[in-house]
Amino acid sequence: MSIRLEQSFDAEASALWAILGQPERIDWVPGIESCVFDGKVRAFTLPGAGALKEEILLLDHDQRRIEYSCFESPIPLTLHQASMQVTDTEGGCHLVWETRIEPEKFEPFIVESMEGALQRLQTILVKTT
Repeated sequence: MSIRLEQSFDAEASALWAILGQPERIDWVPGIESCVFDGKVRAFTLPGAGALKEEILLLDHDQRRIEYSCFESPIPLTLHQASMQVTDTEGGCHLVWETRIEPEKFEPFIVESMEGALQRLQTILVKTT
């Protein structure tokens, strides 16, 4: 199952990338209590749910692209690979967030989480610009 969400922001691409390009930054991710990033793996703590671990597969600051894969989760995912790409637009920037997951039954949960994160990103960017 593939999920693709797109969002435009009234902020410079560099401002959005300043958030997304720091794998240890969690203020934009709903439900995350803490994060430890060792340069390759980010480990999240979810209150009442346990741990979640993602491997950062690509972190390209020039292209403003991050790719990651979840390999430990409180829900039994057999596949989770995602990418985020930030591009400049006239008057702002655009984010394309793609996620592949299996099993498909977790798609509504993943979409809800992604949509919540997009809302938080919008709030943070409004406060900083």
